[in-house]
Amino acid sequence: MSAALLTAEGLTKVYGGGGSASNASTVCALDAVSLDIHEAETVALIGPNGAGKSTLLKSLVGLLPTSSGTVSALGERFSGEPSAAQRHAIRRQIGFVFQDHGLVGRMSALTNVVHGWLGQPGGWRAVHQSTAPAEARQRALAALADVRLTDKARARVDELSGGQAQRVAIARAVMRKPRLLIADEPAASLDPAAGHEVMRRFVDLANARGLTLVFTSHDMDHALSYADRIVALKAGKLAFDRKSTDVSPQTLRDLFHG
Repeated sequence: MSAALLTAEGLTKVYGGGGSASNASTVCALDAVSLDIHEAETVALIGPNGAGKSTLLKSLVGLLPTSSGTVSALGERFSGEPSAAQRHAIRRQIGFVFQDHGLVGRMSALTNVVHGWLGQPGGWRAVHQSTAPAEARQRALAALADVRLTDKARARVDELSGGQAQRVAIARAVMRKPRLLIADEPAASLDPAAGHEVMRRFVDLANARGLTLVFTSHDMDHALSYADRIVALKAGKLAFDRKSTDVSPQTLRDLFHG
């Protein structure tokens, strides 16, 4: 087994009531969740609405302070909230992809991918592909090739299909060669065929580069088809953590509808 890239130990997140889970006005979004995510794994984080998926995802990478428990993320260990230095160290090793991909529609696919270089030394030049450093532009072109969109490099993003736009977002996420990819419902807004295409490209790219990929999804087929492991939450608690080959469609139906 490879080294753990992310570890949660008794992770709890309480909203309201001064952070006390016993207060009647509180909402316990995470309840003593513990898990490890290892190098080069693809992990699906699933559960019904309100199960705590996004809260766990954000807590694991220091984007959301927790009420109790400990997190180890990409070499940084913290409780509650990471320091600014820890947050920066974690952030520079992660690529993010969200359901709302946050691309600039009037700009080209290439320029949008180059934006992944912003924040790097000299990154201010990455506001447009024409002014970007040569290394940034070369990496952006390589990333577009990885998601099979080389022919769309000059196309405006608002002229692309939803699936193509999400693949541009994936290319942007891998621009800086992160160790970890975080995707929150990356295919939720796409039709089934486009959703499978995006997930297939995403997982193939992560595997080819030896990256760890953690994605949330309501799509049971995506979890079974593309993840090595399935981590299921229900009402803030860990319902199960199993290899995807050990999870049946009926187990997933029971999780969402039981």
